[in-house]
Amino acid sequence: MLAFERKLRIVELVKKSRVMSVSNLAGEFHVSEATIRRDLAEIETEGFLRRTRGGVIVDRGANMEPSFSQRYGQEHEQKLRIAAKAAELVESGDHIALDSGTTTIHIARQLVNAQNVTVVTNDINVAAELCDAPGVTVIVTGGVLFRSSFMLNGFITDQVLEHIHIQKAFITAPAIHPKHGITHGLAELISAKQAMIRAAQEVIAVMDDTKLGKVTLHSVAPIGAVHSLITGAEASESQLRQFRDAGVLVITA
Repeated sequence: MLAFERKLRIVELVKKSRVMSVSNLAGEFHVSEATIRRDLAEIETEGFLRRTRGGVIVDRGANMEPSFSQRYGQEHEQKLRIAAKAAELVESGDHIALDSGTTTIHIARQLVNAQNVTVVTNDINVAAELCDAPGVTVIVTGGVLFRSSFMLNGFITDQVLEHIHIQKAFITAPAIHPKHGITHGLAELISAKQAMIRAAQEVIAVMDDTKLGKVTLHSVAPIGAVHSLITGAEASESQLRQFRDAGVLVITA
């Protein structure tokens, strides 16, 4: 079991039981208590659990942005469809960027049999999915590691992205609006997304229907910078029409 999958299960177990001890969690996952304490520390920084002496309790509403573990399980089936549709846009010879995020992990899985494709990413989970793909060259940006989600960000990340040229960038975020564009609640994650967008000839937003029409704190890119939006068939026609009217090619999956 990967670390982020274990953390997802920890959150699910604590939500169900309300309180669990470190020793019980260690026994549940057959790992050391030190490993569980490290997992809990990372989950706590994401704002979803609050630790107490000898145990943990659910701490709801501490963070507007769900944790990586929580996001990984949300809209899972829809994200699989979006990823499959996104992978269809990747052609032999393409140089692409896969942004950090749960949907782009699924896109990477769809590309394991691609031929003559280069993938640039700041997400170690994405890179790991492609490590055994013989037809895919993987470039990892480097940068400061966000341990809770295995993404890389910061000055080094931005510097690498400023010196590449790619055909397509697949971008994720918590919110996309037909007037306000792509927005994100965490300022420290924005510059890498912006650098990918600047490097790309074509920008493809890959976002499930729960993110449509939403606006959060920081602007990532205006809607005019987005060429295509891939979202789930769950989105209403009125939602999609607003993006089409803004000049975005809308693709449903």
